[in-house]
Amino acid sequence: MARGRAARRVTDIRRTVEAVWRIEGGRIVATLAKMTGDLGLAEDLAQEAVADALVQWPESGVPQNAGAWLTAVAKRKAIDAWRRRERLDARHQAIAHDLASRTLASSTDEEWEPIDDDLLRLVFTACHPVLTREAQVALTLRVVGGLGTEELARMFLVPVATIQQRIVRAKKTLSLAKVPFEVPDPSEWSDRVAGVLAVVYLVFTEGYAATSGDRLIRTELANEALRLGRVLVGLLPREPEVHALVALMELQASRFGARTLRDGTPVLLADQDRSLWDRAQIARGSAALARADALGRGRAAYALQAAIAECHATAPSVDGTDWERIVLLYEALGQLSPNPVVELNRAVAVSMATGSANALRIVDRLAGEGTLRGSHLLPSVRGELLARLGRTEESRSELLTAAGLAGNDRQRDVLLAKAAALLVERPDDAN
Repeated sequence: MARGRAARRVTDIRRTVEAVWRIEGGRIVATLAKMTGDLGLAEDLAQEAVADALVQWPESGVPQNAGAWLTAVAKRKAIDAWRRRERLDARHQAIAHDLASRTLASSTDEEWEPIDDDLLRLVFTACHPVLTREAQVALTLRVVGGLGTEELARMFLVPVATIQQRIVRAKKTLSLAKVPFEVPDPSEWSDRVAGVLAVVYLVFTEGYAATSGDRLIRTELANEALRLGRVLVGLLPREPEVHALVALMELQASRFGARTLRDGTPVLLADQDRSLWDRAQIARGSAALARADALGRGRAAYALQAAIAECHATAPSVDGTDWERIVLLYEALGQLSPNPVVELNRAVAVSMATGSANALRIVDRLAGEGTLRGSHLLPSVRGELLARLGRTEESRSELLTAAGLAGNDRQRDVLLAKAAALLVERPDDAN
């Protein structure tokens, strides 16, 4: 009995540690990177602190300020390592003296200290041009978003080993290149901004629709991405795509309140209570898109996506949505940034504008190309289209395939429910 309670407590603590890391991990690594000047070392120290928490918290309980506890422990580990090497410089001595004057308990009871833009510095560091774009995105999502390698592998449709190699290689490259932990000089921004925007949007995307776990929406990630986007607007007020990215995130986030029930069950777009959409956030998103347009350089990828999101956010209903306009916007986006997911989304819009048969031809072509193999997205869309065309058994097969590929528990439940509903409609299919 007592052993069972202890095991449950350890399990609960592990979940708590994972939750704390999801929310605070990026800030913790950013603080440590600023202190040590070494991104790889910063993440190693943070992970060592997490390991200590898994050992100590089942006995001592979860600290009131868990993020500060992990940061303080990681800082002490850094200082201990410097002391052991007996090569403390003046800066390290000052840090050691400051932390040594406080007890661990008092450190962890403090309010979380403002980090200014340490997370933004972390993003710029991870997006240094010395790294490939794939490495920039993987590393930043790992250290800022707290995503595991399995989640990243699902997101990028590559093996876990490939993601692990990218991250390890990226850390080594940054260390060998002695990349400083800082926001670059304004003269370097044009070379770095595309990578930074890509990463910020991918962090938001993971928050908008989590690739794994038991939550559809990870609001802490989406809100952090939106905060970083707003900071970037202050840094780059003449860059239209920065305004456009903020517009896109504002418009997408405006629907969060209606996308799930209180228990976390997803609510499909057609069933959402649009009175729960955040009208103030929709207005902010539209204003940000207008600012991007006012700069007069034409719409690029984020602005086109923001325009699509605006069509959805301002429509009175699914039937009242301007699907023809959305199809045209997706066609423009596909020309500018060819991507199988963009084409799949265009197919969904085509199904609403001109019918499921036309959309199915697009989806079948994508299936033949094999670019989305391993993703639940294509079979889920194909299953929906087949259901509308009355091809029930084929639809069920596609939806079950999609459910087997979905990494997120909530998405999987929705797909299984759709497949089950088709079975109820056609009970003879089970024979």
